[in-house]
Amino acid sequence: MHSDNSQRKAGESVSVKWNYIRIFGALAAGVILFTLLGAYALACSYVYLLPSLPSIESMRNVELQVPLRVYTRSGALIAQIGEQRRIPVTYEQIPDLVKHAFLAAEDERFFEHGGIDYFGVVRAAIVDIVSGDKTQGASTITMQAARNMFLSLDKTARRKLQETFVTYRMEHEFTKQEIFGLYLNVIFFGQRSYGVAAAAEAFFGKTLDKLDVAEAATIAGVPKAPSRYNPIVDPQLATSRRAYVLRRMRELNFIDAATAEAANKEPMMARAHAPLYDVEAPYVAEMARLELRQRFGPSAESAGYKVYTTIDGRLQGDANRAVRVGLIEYDRRHGWRGPAGHVELPAHGEPNYEELVDEYSAIGNLSPAIVESVSERSAKAYVRALGAVQIDWDGLSWARRELKNESVGPAPKDASQVLSRGDVVYVVADNAGHAQLAQLPEAQGALVALDPNDGSVVALVGGFDYFTNKYNRVTQARRLPGSGFKPFLYSAALEHGFTPASVILDAPIVLEGNGSEDSWRPENSTREFGGPTRLREALVRSRNLVSIRILKEVGIQTAIDYISRFGFDPKGFPHDLTLALGTMEVTPLDLASGYAVFANGGYRVTPYFIERIEDASGQVVWKAAPRRACPQCDPALTPGAAAPEAGATPVSDDSTHGQPAPLPEAQVAPRIISPQNAYIMDDMMADVIKRGTGRRALALNRTDIAGKTGTTNEAKDTWFNGFTPNLVATVWVGFDQERPLGEAEEGARTALPIWMAFMREALKGVAEQHRTMPDGIVTLRIGPDSGTLEGADGASGITEMFIADHLPSGQDATSGVPGQQGQASGEPIF
Repeated sequence: MHSDNSQRKAGESVSVKWNYIRIFGALAAGVILFTLLGAYALACSYVYLLPSLPSIESMRNVELQVPLRVYTRSGALIAQIGEQRRIPVTYEQIPDLVKHAFLAAEDERFFEHGGIDYFGVVRAAIVDIVSGDKTQGASTITMQAARNMFLSLDKTARRKLQETFVTYRMEHEFTKQEIFGLYLNVIFFGQRSYGVAAAAEAFFGKTLDKLDVAEAATIAGVPKAPSRYNPIVDPQLATSRRAYVLRRMRELNFIDAATAEAANKEPMMARAHAPLYDVEAPYVAEMARLELRQRFGPSAESAGYKVYTTIDGRLQGDANRAVRVGLIEYDRRHGWRGPAGHVELPAHGEPNYEELVDEYSAIGNLSPAIVESVSERSAKAYVRALGAVQIDWDGLSWARRELKNESVGPAPKDASQVLSRGDVVYVVADNAGHAQLAQLPEAQGALVALDPNDGSVVALVGGFDYFTNKYNRVTQARRLPGSGFKPFLYSAALEHGFTPASVILDAPIVLEGNGSEDSWRPENSTREFGGPTRLREALVRSRNLVSIRILKEVGIQTAIDYISRFGFDPKGFPHDLTLALGTMEVTPLDLASGYAVFANGGYRVTPYFIERIEDASGQVVWKAAPRRACPQCDPALTPGAAAPEAGATPVSDDSTHGQPAPLPEAQVAPRIISPQNAYIMDDMMADVIKRGTGRRALALNRTDIAGKTGTTNEAKDTWFNGFTPNLVATVWVGFDQERPLGEAEEGARTALPIWMAFMREALKGVAEQHRTMPDGIVTLRIGPDSGTLEGADGASGITEMFIADHLPSGQDATSGVPGQQGQASGEPIF
């Protein structure tokens, strides 16, 4: 019996074992079958999705959307322009602190796994199950790079499979360093910013190497949920996320406990920052953007092009300051319009001034400030992003109230008549805690400076502040040049027989129209008449009536044909005598390029502002080829030689005084006026500064400057155009909606001070340069009143220069013997 039970139990044991074996076998077979089916499905998925996956070649040649960058001639950054804000950096350029922060926040085992972190997947699943919420992600840095670079962000099984295959490819085709560097350049942070370098600039206004531990941890915490952890949108959540990143950095021994604790205590200082730049030239940047779009299409803005302009960074800074200071000074003369706003300050406690002033933006060199307290002759204010400043009486006393009739009230006797506690005002402040009260000017201005030898634009300011008003007055504002037009008319007069000694009557003139009511009675700006006046003196003193008589004598169409050589469009010229007073419309750039002809000795150079354009790889895709003024290539006209005709081919000789011509003919700018004409005009405009309407510029203490003021009727447009042999600058001041600038305002008072402020800095350390008098000019003594020749012993005689074939009556060009050449001097015209 016992034997039978033992046998039965043994049999049952064997049966159970076989059952286990069968079950295990079935499970093993199932696993193998499942694995095989999974592998087959994966293989089928790969084959199916292969056409949609990026090729190895395309992955290696991926092009990021990189904004257009605009630079000065020397390579200083002017602007970054594009829909996406991105600053590409190499792996080596990224500080270890930033790398460690991202490893701690996103993928601590990045350098250990093969792209898919299975340990991380299991860990994330366990945490999610325990917490009951999907808070842990399992995407590795490689997977995120694959997703952001090559795939959509759809949350579908298809996209997840694509992501897996691309991740596998990336891990086998790129080094870990390449993948990490790519990730840090493509990840999105909000604020239109892609990549860590753009994020550092957008959140903190810094480059990567300037970030501290707290800032690096803040940035590393953003990619998990850019809309949620954006430190500008939600500083509280961003601070919480930063704490997590700092804790992980400490746990991974990237930082010590003390560093983590100190960083945790720092307040969240992130705020929106505009892209960093080295040189402020936003009007030039916009011109470059438009030019690039025209040449290469709209997509060029995000293709990584680099535009190198002709802008000189130092001169551009000088131009910015000159225009802003000049407009502020003009604005002060016309009264204080009151504070920009007012906020209620608590009677006790320290207000949050930064928050109170946050809605007011800086405008040009003006900073918003809140008045904290007012004393008898001073005030204390809080300036945004700068702190407490003192406004002393010299910065307040100008603020006479603007009255309705465009006049100003009496000067204030104390600060309380100007400011009150809680006023929001604009100030010009320095870092030493001093400030001056200011206000946003209502008038506008423009300045453009050229190298007259090739036309390159070295400085350009299109208005007081681009971000307040993007209208570029240098290239878009077509205004009347007023008396700034007269040098071109006087050059035409010299070309057609007049001399600097020609005497013209400065007396009233009435020009009849179709009826008596259409009669035109022009006047000089002084409303005075000088009688018989030499042509030189008429230009120096900007006599309108003389200019009208000159135009009438030369002929309107003859003058238009001649003056159009300077680059002006003759279609815009009025065909009547008002042309003598500058009644056609021109831009400041038009005038500057016209005056460049006088500065360079007679050559028509074409203004340009782009030196070269490079693509994303650094290949030059376009380069300027300006035609240059080249006196060595164009021997001075000899006495008696004819002046060049409009549109004539530039003179070019194989040699100049035995020396080979330094430039090929195709690179030489066309000569449009004779060197003698240019030299005499230069000399006459130098007198405008020495003793005429531009004499305020004598304060520069230079003898190599020349120029001409310009003021239209009612001073709606005011100008100064001036130059040296190597720099031309034109300044315009007026209102965008044309109206008078006010009583006693004229070019010499509004535009000239801006020109002087710019040239003072531009010419600092530059030796004086004078052009050599060309052959074909004769210097003779004349009577200062009559313009007739005087003997060498004439006590009252003055010297005057003449083109050799346009001598006054009674003098031969070569022998000095009386002759009958040229326009007669000494008898007033009309």
